[in-house]
Amino acid sequence: MAKLRDPVSGCPWDREQDFSTIAPYTIEEAYEVADAIQHGRMDELKDELGDLLFQVVFHARMAEEQQAFGFDDVVDAVCDKMIRRHPHVFAGEGQAKATVADSAAQTEAWEHHKAKEREAGGATSLLDGVPRGMAELQRSVKLQKRAARVGFDWGSPEPVMEKFREEATEMLEAMRSGDREAMEDELGDLLFAVTNLARQLKIDPAKALRRANTKFELRFRAVENAAGSRAALEAMSLDDMEELWQQVKRRRREEGSE
Repeated sequence: MAKLRDPVSGCPWDREQDFSTIAPYTIEEAYEVADAIQHGRMDELKDELGDLLFQVVFHARMAEEQQAFGFDDVVDAVCDKMIRRHPHVFAGEGQAKATVADSAAQTEAWEHHKAKEREAGGATSLLDGVPRGMAELQRSVKLQKRAARVGFDWGSPEPVMEKFREEATEMLEAMRSGDREAMEDELGDLLFAVTNLARQLKIDPAKALRRANTKFELRFRAVENAAGSRAALEAMSLDDMEELWQQVKRRRREEGSE
């Protein structure tokens, strides 16, 4: 990485990058890791993890050039954090190990440790530290979980469904008004209610959406194949395409593909 960034003999593209220009690639590589895991492709996972590691090296090298920190500092910091947040595994000399009953208790303890660290860093709100750069679907769940720690929560899926129906009604009203800003606002509320429902059901909304996207992609490709050509597909009415869609849906379910 140092050679790639060398001001004289390095790669022009690598030399021109900074933290903000590399950040989107870092996010993209994380998604590619998740995709390889979802499809169970271990060879791809090996490659994608390497690409993700390269992103860490890239950021660390840029920081080192600014004399801020280096790769070793990144590794030391995460090791210190893991030790600090796992007192039930790592106990200091002469100290008794803490006891954690199960994974749920560990999750609670982990969040407690993080909260104490944020407070030590000057956090004044439960919502401090929820990154604005993360995917908004995940950020929505994160914000709700933080608020739930003090009891600001529905507590079960049923009232969330009522809230969803309420938001859907308000969405229809905004659509009838034709007010674009109101529609965007109400659509946001509707999506927020959906993520809340997912959280109450202990379902990862991003994972659920990935499954829906995969299902749609496979079905639509099958519709394209059934149509025979793009021209034939474009010539069909929506009713004809819907009939093909339903045929594909039935066939895939009979085959056990879905």
